[in-house]
This record gives sequence, structure tokens and C-alpha cells, in this order.
Amino acid sequence: MSDTDVLSSSSPRVERVEDEFDHSYKEKSGPKPAMSIVWRNVILMSLLHAGAVYGLFFIPSARPLTLLWAFLCFVLSALGVTAGAHRLWSHRSYKATLPLRIFLATCNSMAFQNDIYEWARDHRVHHKFSETDADPHNAVRGFFFSHIGWLLVRKHPDVIEKGRKLELTDLMADKVVMFQRRYYKPVVLFMCFIFPTIVPCYLWGESMLVAFYIPAILRYTLVLNATWLVNSAAHMWGNRPYDSNINPRENRFVTFSAIGEGYHNYHHTFPYDYATSEYGWKVNLTTCFIDLMCLLGLASHRKRVPKELVLARVQRTGDGSHRSG
Repeated sequence: MSDTDVLSSSSPRVERVEDEFDHSYKEKSGPKPAMSIVWRNVILMSLLHAGAVYGLFFIPSARPLTLLWAFLCFVLSALGVTAGAHRLWSHRSYKATLPLRIFLATCNSMAFQNDIYEWARDHRVHHKFSETDADPHNAVRGFFFSHIGWLLVRKHPDVIEKGRKLELTDLMADKVVMFQRRYYKPVVLFMCFIFPTIVPCYLWGESMLVAFYIPAILRYTLVLNATWLVNSAAHMWGNRPYDSNINPRENRFVTFSAIGEGYHNYHHTFPYDYATSEYGWKVNLTTCFIDLMCLLGLASHRKRVPKELVLARVQRTGDGSHRSG
């Protein structure tokens, strides 16, 4: 098999992943379950965002190296989500060697967005039952719910039910995923908060307060919101050149902030494409990273949708806004 697997409409997925929309699902009739607020999460998220706002006031006094370090931590933790939990473990859109999987799991721990197993499970449920009661962050319920609200309330019973029925043996068989899941709390505490803080303090003498509030708290909050925008803004605002029958959109701001994840109409139309876009490296740092890893021999078997299949889909279901580049 070649390094890049170009899949036609008739070719089977190399690995079966339950990430394609299930048209057979029907929402239950009758009143919706009562919403149950998780007050612990409300308090923690409120404190985190207050801390991030407080951290903004430290930026003028921060050393240039600290700001550069905060940006590097942002990119690394974002890659742990986009190249790791999303494109590798949720969709199996490419293969990674053990060293790369360890690196991505470490970066993912810095992102602190639930362990890889739980993140990938919920994401597969999101694709399979997108914008229904079984979708963890159902955008039909509004911007706030799909952005952060879904983390502040108990899951809808259908989300739990469908998540339990998914085929997740590939994740359970991955020792890196299971190791991270087993030791998630101490690893997250170190990678998300302690490590980003101690590096500026010990390497170039940054103050503890500045090191904690900028590379740790502010950076973490920005990564969270960049990821959440994919669930909210990219399901509400933008064009739909590939499938006008679904809500996910192409959103330029989300593409930039989430390092390549804003080509969302394309992604929900072709979830198995490792680039999540037909445009390759264009505003897509994650795709650049995966291609670099392939060049270094650390990744392989990138799945790609052939151009003719993309154009045929554009003609059949697009909204007429498609551009060639």
C-alpha cells in the first residue's frame, strides 16, 4: 500500500471507523429529559476563564521568550488534539509509529480535553449522530451549548447509549491510549500546568506568576476555545460547498485558530481524509505537521479523497460556493 491511500467511492475504508452519519437514528418522541447542571464544572470553567482574563494583564511584563514559549505550548497542545485525538485516533486517517503516538499523547495531555479514548469516542458519536440528541455538542441547541454548555450539564441519555454501542477495540488495543487513560490525572497536572510554568522560571528567570498565568492558564484557555469553536462556530457560520444538506460550514476564522480544523463542511462530508480539506497545506498547520512526520518516516498511510470524487460531490450536493483553490 502506498504512503498516501487515495480512496474512491467504491473502495472500502482501510480500517473500519464508526464516524459516518447514521441515517437510521430517530430522536425519541415526547418531552426532552430535564437538563442537569454540573455545578463543579460551572465553577471550574468560570475560575479558569477569570484566570485567563487576569493573565492578559501580565502580557506587557512578560519576557519575549515567555510569550514565545506560550505560543509553542499552544501549538503543541493544539496538535495533540488535531493531529492526535482527532485525525489519528478518532478517524484513523493516517498511521503513526510508536514514537509519534507517544509524542502526540504527551501533547494531548498538555491540551487537557479528556483522555484520548474518551475524546475519540465522543467525537465518533458526534459524527455518527451529528446534530441530533445523540450528538454530545449538538449545535441545534445553540452556540453556547455547542461551544461550552455541553460540558456544564449531564449528557443526554442518547449520547451515553450510543457511545456504549460504538466499536472502540482499536482504541483499547492502543497501549499509548490506554496508558494515558490510566495515568491521566497526574500526567495532565504536570503537562498542562506544571511543565509550562517551570520552563520559563528555571530557564530564563521568569516570575512564577507570569509563567503560570500566561503559558499555563491563558494558553490552556485559548486552546480550549479554539477547539470549541469547531463545534460551535463551524456548525453555524460559513459556506457549504460540499454538502448543503448538513450544517457544518467552512469557517476561515476557525481554520486559522484551530490550525486547520475549520474546513468543516468538507470534513463532515469526507471524515476519513487526513487533511480535512481539499487544499492541502493552505491555512492547515496540522496537515503540514502530518506530512512532515511522513517525510521523517514517523507516519504513513495518509487517506485522501480523489479530486474527481470531491468535484462530483460538489456538483451533486454543494451550495454553489466551491472554489478551486
